[in-house]
Amino acid sequence: MIDQLSRIKAEIADSFDEELEMQMEEDRLDELVAEGMSEEAEPTIDRKVYFRELFRLQHELVRLQDWVQYKKLKVVVLFEGRDSAGKGGAIKRVTQRLNPRVCRTVALPAPTERERNQWYFQRYVPHLPTAGEMVLFDRSWYNRAGVERVMGFCTPEELDEFFRTVPEFERMLVRSGIVLIKYWFSITNEEQEFRFKMRIHDPLKQWKLSPMDMESRVHWEEYTKAKEEMLARTHIEEAPWWVVQAVDKKKARLNCIAHLLKQIPYEDVPKPPIDLPERIRHDDYIRRPVPPDMYVPEVY
Repeated sequence: MIDQLSRIKAEIADSFDEELEMQMEEDRLDELVAEGMSEEAEPTIDRKVYFRELFRLQHELVRLQDWVQYKKLKVVVLFEGRDSAGKGGAIKRVTQRLNPRVCRTVALPAPTERERNQWYFQRYVPHLPTAGEMVLFDRSWYNRAGVERVMGFCTPEELDEFFRTVPEFERMLVRSGIVLIKYWFSITNEEQEFRFKMRIHDPLKQWKLSPMDMESRVHWEEYTKAKEEMLARTHIEEAPWWVVQAVDKKKARLNCIAHLLKQIPYEDVPKPPIDLPERIRHDDYIRRPVPPDMYVPEVY
């Protein structure tokens, strides 16, 4: 009994370690550039409080997931914001304990030549959820109102057509039964500069810095103007925008998840008791040994 309890505790601790590892990595990044930054960091939420609340909220996300399956809901959540605003980190914490067959993330690459000549929304439609699914878009059709606009990847006429079309497109999604939730992660110019410097100094994170990311620093004001017009013209009653204050990453994750949970009323799902069936044994079965050269070397 004691051995069994120890194994259970170890299994629970292992699941928590996944989050701890991610957090330790972020702390390491902060330390890499701390000496080169003159300003002191603002105090953030206590580490114990953060983990306690995160695990509590993730438990609620599992309950929400079960409810989405049970009620055959279709949920779409858009995560938008500037480069390094923390969208990816928030998405990781949302999906970390969920079933990937129920909750999946969509992060589309740059459009192909064929996709550039399609109806603009066409490449996003195949990724929309069916009944009992949640889909999180790490950037979405709002690329047109942001990076495509600022970097000149679309014409003024295409941009105007987007702004005319997107409210009706989203109303159509909502009428079809989709729950559509839109988040904008907001950070300051100084915070984005700090996070970019962290990535520059860390070889494990340099892959996150694309030429487009570097160019976004040059066009900070143009992105600000684009964001302001986007929020003004696409903040509709059926699918409003929600702005997440994201300078403090820990608080942003907790606030975003807590808000998301409130957007969809959910309850406990009735579940039948689960009994582990007995293994069927055959007297004539003999387990064959695995050849030694097939094993992965135990370096650790």
